[in-house]
Amino acid sequence: MDAAKTRRRGAELEDAILAAAWDQLVAEGYARFTVDTVAARARTSKPVLYRRWSSREELLRATVRQRGASVAPKTPNTGNVRDDLIQSLRNASGPENSVAAMLTALASSHFEDVGLTPAELRADMLGSRDTSVTTILARAVERGEVDADKLTPRIVDLPFTLFRHEYVMTFAPPTAAAIVEFVDDIVLPLIRRV
Repeated sequence: MDAAKTRRRGAELEDAILAAAWDQLVAEGYARFTVDTVAARARTSKPVLYRRWSSREELLRATVRQRGASVAPKTPNTGNVRDDLIQSLRNASGPENSVAAMLTALASSHFEDVGLTPAELRADMLGSRDTSVTTILARAVERGEVDADKLTPRIVDLPFTLFRHEYVMTFAPPTAAAIVEFVDDIVLPLIRRV
């Protein structure tokens, strides 16, 4: 085959680089997330990467943003808030979860080397889209299951705050029993309409 016919350019090349960067991050952590290793994994050259990103931190942020934009969470709609929340947390426990993979890779490579806080990376990944919990709780308010006045930003984030805490502390997803406890014993008593 002619090399000119197989050469990747533009968006195709950038998508291939960012996919390789994600794979490199998950496979070997941030310590081995370098322009060299990403270029090798993407089968391109370092100058190609440096034309797009001036540092590995910029490459990391672009990788996280691209992954966040391309892998939208599945938002359950079982018909009731309890089952929706439990299923949403269970979905996040799965092996395809981008946030869990990213946190594991970064934490295992001494997160302080990144120079970014977890909140900054999370904001890059989520962008401006609503979370699945925001959607679930809005439906629950419409059904009259949840008191809208109780839904402060911290309360809305609480299911995944509990999830993240468990994951970061153990480097493993919460158990099924822990997820049910988060929802039944902690979240629902705070938000249910009485």
